[in-house]
Amino acid sequence: MKPWETLATTLTPDGGTLELRRHDSEYVIRAEGYDLMTSRQHGSEDAMISLACPQPGADACVLVGGLGMGYTLAATLALLPATASVVVAELVPAVVEWNRGALAELAGRPLDDPRTELVVGDVTDVIRASDGRFDAILLDVDNGPDAPTQRGNDWLYGRAGLAAITRALRPAGALAVWSVRGSADFERPLMAAGFTASTHAIPAHGRRGPRHVVFVGRKRAPGSRRARPI
Repeated sequence: MKPWETLATTLTPDGGTLELRRHDSEYVIRAEGYDLMTSRQHGSEDAMISLACPQPGADACVLVGGLGMGYTLAATLALLPATASVVVAELVPAVVEWNRGALAELAGRPLDDPRTELVVGDVTDVIRASDGRFDAILLDVDNGPDAPTQRGNDWLYGRAGLAAITRALRPAGALAVWSVRGSADFERPLMAAGFTASTHAIPAHGRRGPRHVVFVGRKRAPGSRRARPI
């Protein structure tokens, strides 16, 4: 059996280790002994934009938090009109390098699309600096709201972070949050922050195998009634 090959290793700002590994045509980014993402299972990442912004307008602008292997960015670009734009924020510079190198063809080189604006930095900084800019914010920077991978990421899912996300979204804009597992508890803070909330279990690959979860919060119009938890 052909062994896994480690192609590159880098450190995160928290001092953790990320490894880019390959086995035949499959690639994995591994963090501290567990698979953070794999080229074989990305169905839920592909679905995030269609859940958050199924009918984007001509001037739509989307924020993608976490480049990963480029699948979320590629799916977003595939849905958006030619006049729309995407900002993708990636914290780890090496992940950008990998997406321009060994991983480039997996998602079709979405970083080369002229609609893409790359920010090498923390997505929280982009959110804090934005006011009514985005039609959708797609967050795939953690294993879920209850499993942050970097110190400070829990801010995104608390009262202050969700308030900042609300300000960064346009009217009727939406937030989508990727999670390795589901928990209805996250719908409550979404609703408290002014969103309607829903939870979507998406097959990771094909119809069989594990399902990942995408939480969606959509801004409510001022004065609208709060949706009940699902």
